Amino acid sequence: MIAEGEHQRQDFKYCINDSRKIARSMVAFANTEGGRLLLGIRDNGSVAGVRSDEEYYMAEAAAKLYSKPPVNFQTHQWLIEGKTVLEIEIQKSKEMPHFAQNEEGKWMVYIRKDDQNIVAPGILLKVWEQQKSNNGVFIKFSDEEKRLLMLLTSDQHLSLNQFTRKSKLPRRKGEKILVNLIVIGIVGMEINDIGIRFFLRDDFETSIPGINC
Repeated sequence: MIAEGEHQRQDFKYCINDSRKIARSMVAFANTEGGRLLLGIRDNGSVAGVRSDEEYYMAEAAAKLYSKPPVNFQTHQWLIEGKTVLEIEIQKSKEMPHFAQNEEGKWMVYIRKDDQNIVAPGILLKVWEQQKSNNGVFIKFSDEEKRLLMLLTSDQHLSLNQFTRKSKLPRRKGEKILVNLIVIGIVGMEINDIGIRFFLRDDFETSIPGINC
């Protein structure tokens, strides 16, 4: 596991001196694809070791006191080079979004992107909210929806700003359409170093008049 380095589903922590920093990683894993923390490992992969009891209680505080709703986790102890490494495993949660409290006391939603924990974009929070709604999603495919699909057909990856500018729709209206189309599986969302891009999913075949995919 150490040889894999830090990646989308793995994070190293040299030590725990602030449960809120651990909460950020735990929440990010729970909100994304799940993952594991290896406590007692430096960023370069060398083994520092931990005092397992102390680190466990710090991790428990991170999961229960500095995360809401609390994050479920499992632990495993490994003995390497005579030192203890504590593995904390977090599954993808069904209760997302989970929030973590930062150093200023503000509750933030984090997701995992490659080897970093980043603040979740607002549109993703709206997608989650819509997915949890009991009201479902109603799409009537007006000219506005068709306009978005035509734009995504001709331009594979669009940002929200590009879409609202090209479609000449108010930002709030454009965002609402995108959220609905993401929820029903027509549009996908990719978060990268330059922001968020939206694309037409490969498994979507449209029979809407005037749109050819």
